[in-house]
Amino acid sequence: MTAHPKQHVLIIGAGSMGLISGYILSQGGADVTFLVRPHRAKILTRPQLLYSYDDNDLKTYTDYNFSTDPVDITGANADDHVKYDYILITLDGHALKNEVGLELVRTLGDVVRGTKTKVIIGTVFLDLRPWFLRTSGIDADKVTNGQLLIHAYEPKIVTLPLHEPTDAKLLAQADQAYTDKLGPGFVVDDSSTAVAEGFAELYNASGISKCNVMPAAELGSFSSPMFAILAVSDLLGWPKYEDIDIEGELWTLAIQSMKEIQSLRVFGETGQTAAQTTTAAGVRDQFVGIAKVMYPLDFVAFNKYHHGAKVNTQDRELLRLCISYGEADGKSMIATQELVKLVEQH
Repeated sequence: MTAHPKQHVLIIGAGSMGLISGYILSQGGADVTFLVRPHRAKILTRPQLLYSYDDNDLKTYTDYNFSTDPVDITGANADDHVKYDYILITLDGHALKNEVGLELVRTLGDVVRGTKTKVIIGTVFLDLRPWFLRTSGIDADKVTNGQLLIHAYEPKIVTLPLHEPTDAKLLAQADQAYTDKLGPGFVVDDSSTAVAEGFAELYNASGISKCNVMPAAELGSFSSPMFAILAVSDLLGWPKYEDIDIEGELWTLAIQSMKEIQSLRVFGETGQTAAQTTTAAGVRDQFVGIAKVMYPLDFVAFNKYHHGAKVNTQDRELLRLCISYGEADGKSMIATQELVKLVEQH
């Protein structure tokens, strides 16, 4: 039996998504390198400690390389005549589109064009792939979208409420803490089936997490509308979801905005069907269910930190982009416009 050659993966960014994804990929035998800003390099010179809420254990992650110079993307390995088989981008939408991000995307284009390297855009944003293809010049069959469904954060930056049986002493030592309880830990869409299936196989080789492939419209119509709920959760002060008044003015606005976003032309019939079945009670119950599944990680507190602070600029940009897409479709997007107005005032 012929052994498969080792797969080489470059992960752009070594935040929570990058480190957890890298750890899982390395457990499956991938050779992982992180491309990071200089201020993150010092952290990576020592082993990374990863606390799992799922088994209350501390994992030690040492099997990786890192670089701070985008020029290091270039070159070749002995196996496939390209330096990396896959490049996973973990920057958020705002960072990817700013001046530094644009330069990085163009550099990726210069390196990847004409090679076998595949790219996974692990950034939650609306219709980002067409922009990435135009900006990078990379062939469409080499690029697909992906999302990490594992929830992870840095305990040394933010303190979340502790719930049993969390081991507080181990958590305090961790560079990252995470939970992987939502079914797949990673999803890739089928914008490029070959890229998606290849990456899923590589990820699944770890045996400790699961990557699923799903239709692009389905993934988009699921993730983008959720930002309306996160925005209203912030406006409400991040209550427990079981305490939300589903007939309240703000929750009603959130559901109306969700339906507007689901109905965008870019999400096709999948989005239209989702909009017809979305209800105030159903969405509330969905979030209540997620919180129960993710326990003992505090789902509400995690979202308050992550979406109420860390990536709130990206969240607002996504909602504004939804409005632009809706207006291009001839839709008024009244609820989403009102929601963005309230968020900006808040």
